[in-house]
Amino acid sequence: MTGKHIDRSITRRRAIAVTGGTVAVGGLAFAGYQSAFADTPKAAATDTSASASATSSSSTCMQLMTSVTEGPYYLDGALVRKDITEGKKGVPLTLRLTVVDATDGCTPVPGAAVEIWHCDAWGYYSGYTTANPGGSAPAESEDGSTANDKTYLRGYQIANGNGVVKFETIFPGWYTPRTCHIHVKVHTGGEKEDGTYEGGKVNFTGQLFFDDDIAQEVFVLEPYSRHTGTYTKLADDMVYDDTGATGGLLTLKAVHKKDPSKGYKGFLTLGIDPDAENTGAGSGTGGGTPPSGAPTGAPPSGAPTGTPPGGTSSGPASPSASS
Repeated sequence: MTGKHIDRSITRRRAIAVTGGTVAVGGLAFAGYQSAFADTPKAAATDTSASASATSSSSTCMQLMTSVTEGPYYLDGALVRKDITEGKKGVPLTLRLTVVDATDGCTPVPGAAVEIWHCDAWGYYSGYTTANPGGSAPAESEDGSTANDKTYLRGYQIANGNGVVKFETIFPGWYTPRTCHIHVKVHTGGEKEDGTYEGGKVNFTGQLFFDDDIAQEVFVLEPYSRHTGTYTKLADDMVYDDTGATGGLLTLKAVHKKDPSKGYKGFLTLGIDPDAENTGAGSGTGGGTPPSGAPTGAPPSGAPTGTPPGGTSSGPASPSASS
């Protein structure tokens, strides 16, 4: 996956992913780029109003996006923080997510805790750095960062009065057999304690996805290009359902039109039911062959134990349809 010509034509999926139109589908509503990334309360309110207006006309916000399992790489106790990179190298990504109540006209859910976690540029997750990401990749330790190998690229943010959270991270890499993605959970009813988020319940467990063309523009850059092999495209992914924003496809905007290395801004509005509780087991089925070297044995300190979804032994499960 190095040195190949990248088709720069605007596909239907990419048109959806990068345009600033207003769409509201399947519990994931997203509005124009400028309003979604403005930091003023007025602009944020406009974002919410646009989402609610679109929902009112389409009557689709009430249909929540199907939850999927949290996957084998989840670790409890992530820190509440905006910047989750810890010095990990990669193309900068500013992620802005808006949490709305899909059962109440897509009104904001202030105080909701949004938790995300994802792999680094070579496909490694903190806490599971010996798992083989597939293809040919350098050892995780070779990236030269000083990141804590138990906490990098994991974190919480608490939604403001407009239901908005913002993260500073890097564009995720990939691992076999999955496409590029970010895991997300939305919690309500808990509170920040000792630097993390405690109590409450999980309302939603899902994944965020990236347009193929944009991902491939990033993956030919350093340090991503040092991970070679077969990258799984969206259409072939075992989790993404090819429904655009409904399935978690982020809207992306390049910081510099001609230089992908400068980074991207991505956004999406998550419609949840604040009264619902999601165990993380999800409803996804199917699978595919897990990568060799998937996490086995004793998990790192603080990792969940017990029987994983679909598994019979303690410790982390092998990647599956929900990884």
